[in-house]
Amino acid sequence: MAKVSNWQINRPMDYPYEESRPKRQFAAVFDINKCIACQTCTMACKHTWTSGRGQEYMFWNNVETKPYGFYPLAWDVKILSLLGVNKWAGQQYAGKTVFEAAEPGQTVKGYLPEDLDWAHPNLGEDEPAGTVEKGDYFTLPHKIWAFYLPRLCNHCTYPACLAACPRKAIYKRTEDGIVLVDQSRCRGYRECMRACPYKKVLYNAVTRVGEKCIGCYPLVEQGFQPQCVTTCIGKIRLNGWISPPDQADPEKPIDFLVHIKKIALPLYPQTGLEPNIYYVPPIHVPLNYLKQMFGPNVEHTVHLYKNLKDDEQLLGCFMLFGATNRWIEKFKVADGYAFGYDAKGAEIVRVPLKEPIYIRPFEDPERQAVRHNTP
Repeated sequence: MAKVSNWQINRPMDYPYEESRPKRQFAAVFDINKCIACQTCTMACKHTWTSGRGQEYMFWNNVETKPYGFYPLAWDVKILSLLGVNKWAGQQYAGKTVFEAAEPGQTVKGYLPEDLDWAHPNLGEDEPAGTVEKGDYFTLPHKIWAFYLPRLCNHCTYPACLAACPRKAIYKRTEDGIVLVDQSRCRGYRECMRACPYKKVLYNAVTRVGEKCIGCYPLVEQGFQPQCVTTCIGKIRLNGWISPPDQADPEKPIDFLVHIKKIALPLYPQTGLEPNIYYVPPIHVPLNYLKQMFGPNVEHTVHLYKNLKDDEQLLGCFMLFGATNRWIEKFKVADGYAFGYDAKGAEIVRVPLKEPIYIRPFEDPERQAVRHNTP
C-alpha cells in the first residue's frame, strides 16, 4: 500500500496506487434543501443510459429518502458497520478507511449485495423519523424529519472500484477525472461492486460486465453539464471542476462552495475515497445524524445556509444552480447579478439576485384597458 494525501479526512491514508490526481477533476454540488424527490434526474439518466437488456434494475442516478431509504438495501448501514466506530478527532478522521480496514489478502473492505437488495429502489420513500405527540410544534431542527438524498457515482479521487478490480478494467481519465469501466477488459468478477462503499457500480447479467455512471462525458467534452443536472426541476445541482484545497480558485463555483465557503460537504468522507460529489446538508435535520453522514463541519454549513441572504457572493453562486445547461468555468457576482463564464471567458448566463417586480398602472389609456395586479 502506498501513502496518499486525503484532504477530506485531513491525514495521509493507505491506497494501492501512488497519488496521481487528474489535470482537472469532474465534481458537482447538490443542495439537498431544495430536492423534492421528483425523480426527474433518475428518469433522465435511465432513458439516456440504462434502457437496454440486463439494465432493467439499474439506476445510475437515484434519489433516496433518508433515514429509511436505500438503494441497494441498507448500503450505508452495512458499510458503516464494517468500518466500526467512525471517530473524528476535530477535523481529522481517527478511524479506518475501507482500504485500511481490509482483511489480509483483500484490497478493500466491502460486501457484495444480494440480488434482492436491488429490488426496492423506492424503499422508505417519504417515511420520516420520529412520531408526532400531542402539543408538538415545529422547531429547527425538526423533531419529525426526513430528507431526500440524490446519489450517483462520486468519481472519487481514490476509487475503491479501481483499486479492487483484478483485471484493471476500471480507470480514471486524466483529462477530467471521470471514472469509467473498460468493458473489453471486464470479466464480471464483481469485485468493483463489492468494493464500492456507495454501491454505484452495477452488474449486467446479460452482457456479464460491470456498468456505472459515466458522468455524461460526451456532454462534458462539448462543454455541457450532465443530463441529471440540466433536467433537475428543483435546480439543486451544479457541475464544475474542483481543485485540491491548496490550489482553490475562488472564481470556480465548486471551489468557492467547497473550499472557500465550505458550505458543501462530501458524503461519508470516512470511507477514504475522497468523493467528488458534494452536498449542502439539510437545515431541518438533527446534527448528529448529519455529522455521521457528512463529517464534522455540518454545523458550520447549516449556519451559512440559514444566513445565505446576507452573503451576496454565496447567494449569487447558488443562483447559478440550474440556470444554464452549459459548463460554468468561472463566475462572479456584481451589480445585483450572478454571471457565469465558459472556458474562453465568454458570458453564458446572467441571473438577477432578486426577481424584478413590475407594477403595471391600473389604467392603460393606450390600450383602453383597466388591469388588476395579482400576486
